[in-house]
Amino acid sequence: MLRTVVEKETIAVNVISLIYRRRMSTNRIFSLMSFGDSSHGALGLPTSPVGLGVDAYEPIRVPGLPSDIATVGAGHYHSLAVTSQGELWGWGRDLEAQLGRGFLSPRDSWNEPQRVMGLEKVRVHSAYASGVVSAAIGDDGSLWTWGKSERGQLGLGKEVIEAVVPKKIEALAEEKITKVSFGWGHALAKTEDGKLFGWGYSADGRLGSIAETLDTSPLDSSSIRNNGELLSSSLEAAEKLILKGMEEEKNMPIIWEPRLVGELNGVDVVDIACGLDHSLILCGNGALLSCGSNTYGQLGRLEQVLGMFPVDSNFHLTSIASGLGHSLAIFQSAPSVDAEGATSIVSWGWNQCSQLGRAGPANIPMTVEGLEVEIPVSVAGGRVHSIALTSKGEVWVWGCGKNGRLGLGSSTDEAEPILLHHLDGYEVIEVVSGFDHNLLLVADE
Repeated sequence: MLRTVVEKETIAVNVISLIYRRRMSTNRIFSLMSFGDSSHGALGLPTSPVGLGVDAYEPIRVPGLPSDIATVGAGHYHSLAVTSQGELWGWGRDLEAQLGRGFLSPRDSWNEPQRVMGLEKVRVHSAYASGVVSAAIGDDGSLWTWGKSERGQLGLGKEVIEAVVPKKIEALAEEKITKVSFGWGHALAKTEDGKLFGWGYSADGRLGSIAETLDTSPLDSSSIRNNGELLSSSLEAAEKLILKGMEEEKNMPIIWEPRLVGELNGVDVVDIACGLDHSLILCGNGALLSCGSNTYGQLGRLEQVLGMFPVDSNFHLTSIASGLGHSLAIFQSAPSVDAEGATSIVSWGWNQCSQLGRAGPANIPMTVEGLEVEIPVSVAGGRVHSIALTSKGEVWVWGCGKNGRLGLGSSTDEAEPILLHHLDGYEVIEVVSGFDHNLLLVADE
């Protein structure tokens, strides 16, 4: 039997309250740490003699930030941090003006945390990002975006592809937004009263039925693999087909402003997560819906049709997350007469580098191994790695270790979750992942 809306909301509130109490405890100083790929400056670490591209194989404190960081966000190649006073800071890739620094900043300054311009009159509550766009939610529920996207991710109106400084999304002016999630070209936003809005690139049905037609992206990898032109398996043929797909993609449907997702009318949405080209929607009635590309099994269902349908799962999910092509969720098992319900993580989708953290069929949600005695409170996914935070303030990592993105001091992949032991003496409050880097909000002892 699925948990009721009240039970689900109680679980979510308890987790949020735990995190909030930790952040707001008196006389506590919070620091931000980062590790992983630094080629775009997303770690916020000082420039070395060889430039920005010095990876961090263990968590390192990010300098130059205020001591009252309250929450963090990560784009594919850049980072955002919100202070308790509602100020927003950013660093990392700025090629598309996603740092909100006005005119494009010089590359040798990308790694320097600086305050985002244009939000001086907004008290920022939280921040989110994709590869080319950043977003901030004000404490009044207003949504602001900036950066550059030809696929409509800004949500600012017909064919608006660039905003050098933050602009308010007027189409959502009557709504109170509580969370945003970005994919490669699409975006979802949920409201305080459980409504779901979507905008951007809508191929593969990744926005549900918002678009008038459900078209398959010309760049869908399964379409490319099955094309007759690739029978020769030549690199030249593959490149030719991809270039052709990119050209055809320009004519695919784009939703320029947020629209209500019609098939969820009357359904309470409690969490959202966008992968590169797929979407996950957790509903208050216990249903987990997925839509978009299913090339790697990231939709968690055997049915290979376009549209928004339930994931094949009987887990009692409480929150969801997504990497590039894999999906993650926290679930709580039903309590028994002798024991309370256990909390753990399930995963499904792309598993090339063990980012699922478990064996078994990749396209079916299954429990991540090795966390049986832990209580996960949040989970995040990168390009090909995953990271989880437990109730003890500890961090567990698994998947691809290249560029130090697991923070374990090496480039070794980990097939199952392993404790990030370099954080002894710190209590971690929040973890987020970009494609190849990670941010940790920690409470200093």
